[in-house]
Parts: sequence; structure tokens; C-alpha cells
Amino acid sequence: MPIGFNVREGSEEEDNLSTITTSPPASRSKSGFPINLLFFCSCPPRLILLAMLNVIREFDVAVPMRDGVLLRGTIFRPDDSGQYPALLVRSPYGTSLEGYERHARAGYVVYAQDMRGRYTSDGEFRLFACDDHGEDLDGYDTVEWLAEQSWCNGQVGHFGSSYLGLTTWMTSRAKPPHLIAINAETIPPELADIDYTWGSFRPARRMHFWLTNMAPDLRRKLGLPKPHTTQEERALWDDETHVRWKNLLPMTDVVHHLPEPLARDVSDWFKDPGRRNWKFAETVYPQLGMPNLDVTGWYDHCLSLAHVAGMQKYGGSEVARQQTKVIIGPWNHPNRGERQLGEVDFGPNAEVDLWGMRLSWFDHWIKGIDNDVESWPAVQYFEMGTNEWRAAESWPPPSQPQDWYLDGSAQDSCGSLTSQPETKSVTEEHYDYDPHDPLPTQWPETLITQVTDRSKFAHRADILRYRSEPLSKSLTIAGNPEVVLFAASSALDTDFFVWLSDETPDGTAMEITSGMVRARHRNGLDKTEFLKPGQSEEFRLELRPTSHCFLPGHRIRVEISSSDFPNFDRNHNTGGDDLRETTMEVAHQTILHGGEYSTHISLPVMSAT
Repeated sequence: MPIGFNVREGSEEEDNLSTITTSPPASRSKSGFPINLLFFCSCPPRLILLAMLNVIREFDVAVPMRDGVLLRGTIFRPDDSGQYPALLVRSPYGTSLEGYERHARAGYVVYAQDMRGRYTSDGEFRLFACDDHGEDLDGYDTVEWLAEQSWCNGQVGHFGSSYLGLTTWMTSRAKPPHLIAINAETIPPELADIDYTWGSFRPARRMHFWLTNMAPDLRRKLGLPKPHTTQEERALWDDETHVRWKNLLPMTDVVHHLPEPLARDVSDWFKDPGRRNWKFAETVYPQLGMPNLDVTGWYDHCLSLAHVAGMQKYGGSEVARQQTKVIIGPWNHPNRGERQLGEVDFGPNAEVDLWGMRLSWFDHWIKGIDNDVESWPAVQYFEMGTNEWRAAESWPPPSQPQDWYLDGSAQDSCGSLTSQPETKSVTEEHYDYDPHDPLPTQWPETLITQVTDRSKFAHRADILRYRSEPLSKSLTIAGNPEVVLFAASSALDTDFFVWLSDETPDGTAMEITSGMVRARHRNGLDKTEFLKPGQSEEFRLELRPTSHCFLPGHRIRVEISSSDFPNFDRNHNTGGDDLRETTMEVAHQTILHGGEYSTHISLPVMSAT
């Protein structure tokens, strides 16, 4: 169980408060925060009164920006005349009318604000892909307004995850004087880290985001026909339109179906999908004199693990560099804190009370409560396989590379993974990649990445599979596995994907991590170098970070293919612009191993016991 999720060893007052505010349902507790009503016997009177107070909710509270635009939101505050720290959360998705009562009863005022141009707020919305989205200045003005209110003691914190996490980072970049602490979660340091990963656009999630999350409210504001709510649009998506949008060619045509100003911003985004306009290292980390608390997951498409290293290197103060923390669980984007992901139960250690942890964070950095926050390790990560929490002072933790080489033939069933390379003979393996029949992404209708069973693709002929012999002892990895792949293609440009899985004795192949390379960008996103058809090339792939223990009797499994659609866009194999063209061709792929072609995966091994 991660440090900070146990019953804490801080003051009696803080421990009691964290227990009293454990919230719904009352019959269920999350790990580290057992429900215990007996604390009322010894709880200080002030805390009992605070926890039992009613919560006042004020709707459509307007805050003026420096340009006169009014942004609105909902306030949650204790029903008394006291002064409290304020917590700000800024959202493009419509502010919640409930859900922050726990914070108010813990002694905070929460202001949940609609971003500019969204829902109840005035002004023009600008998408986060724009250089001039203005979220830093709007956040600054809101923080300073909160600090001046009669119910605020002048101290303000800012929190949020995903898009809301980005608004938190952007506000902190502007350095509002009364911003004391932040909790920005699950948003990576660059836009391209989400949507142009390894040079491939991510169509399904982004189409879903534009059409169901962002467009309906803009249509309502412009007086356009329905759908006007996310719920209405998602019903249409689920019933009839998802196939049309995910398979739209050319993909850029989606802009003709989006309302302004979203259509303009998306069109601009398509002009340079690899843009790196957030510039955290240059413009965010150095401005922060306060540490950040991040929470993310191994299966989160917005994995934000890189922030801790960025803050440790570039943070604007010693405390920012030394006290920034990250928690990485076996979670995807929406299920952080839960033990179940897809068909996999990661056990009780994976279930944690994240809201309790966040309140502890703010209690320390805003209220000055002497709890255990500063003693939390910089990195707390969940080791899958053993389902235990581990700690490190930086990421990745120290490890030793261990190479596993492709061997044998994967054409009919499974080739081999061996610790020693085959030096005498060269093996060529072949498959065809047809973008009209791409390898489908394994995910639910929500289009959220999650842990999958790769054995369900046993019928596909466009995958090459390799596996080790059953392990005689456990093998633990933590970090980014790397792949050196020797391959050739009949196409000028194509893709290669690699998946690392844990194959159990019953044949289930649990995906651990994956990565891909777009051939034209094999030497960097800023370079375009086409293939010479039929000529072998060396490709280097860095897979997503992970932590996993392969148990005795399990096998290490590696798969190679050329698509993962619609999680990644299809390479058309023409060498053209895959976002703007409709022509697609079949690519004849060759994987080479043995002899001079030492195709292998390098695992960051912590231990083998």
C-alpha cells in the first residue's frame, strides 16, 4: 500500500478529519481510510462542528476577467461565517453541481468554474492546441478574485486532472501571488505526447472528444440544431455514428462537422499535429515555486509520469524540485484509484482513496498541518504481477538491461524469445498489412485504453508472435522497454507496432506495454525519411513505461504488427499525407532476425529471483 494511503501519523486532528470525511457510500472504504465512527469520542469539538456543517452551494457565481469577460461557476463552502482556504478547479466540460461537499467539510471553499466560452461562462473558447488559449491569465484572475472574498483567508489551491490538470499547470505558470499549492494530474508535458505519439495521430479518442465533449455546448451557444449536450451526442455516437467517424476519410473532413470556433482550432491543429506548444520545460516548471502532486496510470493514454523528472530538473524552487510527487497505479484515464480494470482485478492494494490523499496534500501545503506528506517518496508506483506498491526517488528507478532475442519461426504459431542471439543464420518472417483491414484496437465502447488479452488475436495472420520458455524464477522490470527491430517493407512509409505481454500458464496474454514507429519519422518527428522498398532498416522503439513482475511459470511474449486502429491512425502505405488522403495500399512486411540482424527487446530488469 503506498505511503500516504495508510492511516496517517500526523496530528490527531488531521487523522480524525480524514476519517470523518471518507465519502460515499458509507458502507464502503477505500484502502488506507477505514470507516470508523468511534472517533467522535475523542474528536476535537471544532472538527466535529466543521464536519457536521451543512454545505452552501452557490450557482452561476460570476468572476470578472481583466478584459471584462465574466466566467461563472459553482461555489461549495461551509455554512458558517469563518474564513477558509479556497480550491479552484476549471473545466471545459460543465461544472459539477455537486461532488465537492467533502472538501467543504474538510475546511475548504471550492470554486468549480466553467472555462471561457464554455457552458455558463462568456467569451470565446479556445482549444488547448492553440498557442493563445489564454488559460493562464483567466486562471490568474480567478485565483486573485477568490483570495479577496470574505469567506477566503487569502490562500488558494488549484487542482484538476486531464484537461482540468492542464488548466492547473497553465494557471501556475502565470504565478498568481495567492496560489499556494497545486494538484495537476494525468496530463503529459506536451500535446504531441497524447495525440501524435511516435508520429501517428490518435483518431478515435480525439474524434470522440471533439464531437461528444466539445461540440454540443458550442452548438447550443450558436443556436444550431441539436445535439446540445454531451449525453445527447454520445447516445448518437453509441447507436449509429461511431463507425462513420472512426473510419472517416480523409480524417481532416471532420472539421466540416464541427461548430466554430472549434472547427477553426481543429483545422489549425491538423496543420501541425506534432506541435509542441505547451513547452513545460521552458515556460512552466521554472515558474513554479511550489511542488505538484500527480496521479496517473500505466494504461492511461495521458500518462503524465514525465512531470516528476521535469520538476526535479527545472522546478523554480528547492521545495518544488524536492517535494513534487507522482503516484502511478494499474489504472487507465477514468478509473484511477480502482482495483478493477477491464477483466483484470489488481487486488485490494490497487484501490486507494485519492481524494483523501489530495486533501492531505492541501492540508499540508496550504494549512501547514504537520502530516506525513513531505515524507512521501517522489515516485510511488504499482508493480503489476506482485500487485505491490514500490517507491523510488526518481523515474525510472535503477535497472539493468536484459536482452531477449527473436528466434525460430512465428509464421505458423509462435517463435521464440531467447537470452542468446542466433548468430549463424538469418530468418525472414513475412506478413501483409492491409489498411482496409487493420488490426483493431482492443478496448470498450468508451474508447479508453485498458489492459487487454492479446491471445484473443490468435486468429490474425498479420501478427508475428514470439515467447520465452516458462520462467524458472520471477523477473521484475521497471522503466521503458526498448526494441531494436530490423525490418523491410514494400511501402515508402509504413508502421511497426510492438506489444509486450505476460503469458500465463493458461495461455492468457496480458498486455503490459506497447510502442510503435512510423517509418518516415524513425529518426525523429522533425525528420521525414522515406523507406527504400525492400531494403532492410534498423528501427528503435521505446515502449511506454511500466512496472511488472513476470512470475515463475509465466512467459515473456512479444508481438509485432503494423496497425492498432482506431487507437492510432492507419498508415496508408503510400508515403502521402495520411490525414488528408484517401488512397490506401497493402504493404508487404518483412521482419529479420538472427545473424547480423539482432532484433531484440531490452527489458529494464530490477531483479530476477
